[in-house]
Amino acid sequence: MGHEDTTVIRELAAPTKCNVLVVDDDELVRAQLASLLRLAGYQVHCAASGAQALLILEGGPCEIVLTDWEMPDMDGPSLCKELRLRDNERYTYVMMLSIRDAPADILGGLHAGVDDYVVKGAPAEELLARVEVGRRITHLEHALRVSSAENRRLSVTDALTGAHNRRYLMKYLPRELARARRYGHPVAIMSCDIDEFKAVNDCFGHEAGDAVLQAFVARARACIRDSIDWIARTGGEEFVVVLPETALSGAITVAEKVRFAMAGHGIPTCSGLITAKVSIGVTALETPEELASVPMAELLRAADHCLYASKSRGRDRSTCLSLASAVRLIQAGVPGGVIRCDVGLAP
Repeated sequence: MGHEDTTVIRELAAPTKCNVLVVDDDELVRAQLASLLRLAGYQVHCAASGAQALLILEGGPCEIVLTDWEMPDMDGPSLCKELRLRDNERYTYVMMLSIRDAPADILGGLHAGVDDYVVKGAPAEELLARVEVGRRITHLEHALRVSSAENRRLSVTDALTGAHNRRYLMKYLPRELARARRYGHPVAIMSCDIDEFKAVNDCFGHEAGDAVLQAFVARARACIRDSIDWIARTGGEEFVVVLPETALSGAITVAEKVRFAMAGHGIPTCSGLITAKVSIGVTALETPEELASVPMAELLRAADHCLYASKSRGRDRSTCLSLASAVRLIQAGVPGGVIRCDVGLAP
């Protein structure tokens, strides 16, 4: 390779990391292609057959596959078809490298799902320019995929606290209930409201209020199970905590942990340490009859009714009722303030 060729290759070098898998049963061809691509800045893997290529790809993705057409166990078109059938997280850009240059052959390769077709013997700079096209396309596809995933996450996330939002609650709580029904497991709900939050905003400012909201989510998360329980912000200072596979007795314990965590230590804010407390209403679906028949709205209403009881009876407490008891009180028109099934008053 001459000085001019090396200059051209380096000018075409990939500016970002890109893995290329070279698939060819000819060892000399593999070595030449690998050397050319590595000099251009690509990370290169080699396979002597289609089957070996698939094994390599199972171990980790390659953005670009540069494959020969004719190979003994699996030809290039068959390899490409197999790749397209797989549900890969990232798109694989497939380039066919072949001595076949008839229009019918090129069309056959494209119909098999290849993205580009290069005739063997093409200049090195042409091959690298085509590989660079594949790098740009896969880089863009990955960026769009990441952006789309982030947009989906943000659409169900409360931007201030990092908790889930009401949209997430309305979408995923029915799924939790369906899972509970399927396996016959209980599910508990905690309806939480930060006490006298308006006074915090009025006295210390909204920035301090934001710090209180963030502190509640952080402290509540420390009291629940990772990847199982979850929190959704449903209003200004209102939150719902979902506790799958948790009976009422376990939910009461969690509620008290959250209440103690909130009231036990001051919250650092721009206006200094602020003491904030939380009122909580707790209920649960436990019996087979409840799991089978109680709709989500009724479950949330029961938890809210218990929360109103905590508020009416002095705040900074957890009020806990079985779902059946809460529903009977709601149907009888009994206001939350007269409910006396509460837990604790202070840490």
